[in-house]
Amino acid sequence: MSEATFNQAELAKYNGQDGQPAYVAVDGVVYDVTGVAAWAGGKHHGNLAGQELTKVIDEVSPHGRRVLEKLTVVGKYVE
Repeated sequence: MSEATFNQAELAKYNGQDGQPAYVAVDGVVYDVTGVAAWAGGKHHGNLAGQELTKVIDEVSPHGRRVLEKLTVVGKYVE
């Protein structure tokens, strides 16, 4: 895993807008969703990149965590 560490303010910078990469955090891990077509523009089914989405992926997402295996890990999320 990368040594990069993101807090809420740092992660929010990676919202997929204005040429920024799109990152999301799940269970303390930050993933790069920039190249995922479903995350175009930093948005996916009402969710926004640059956010901590553990509750969403565990309680709302129809695919759950299985999609995370395909993503690049870019760091750790700390509160």
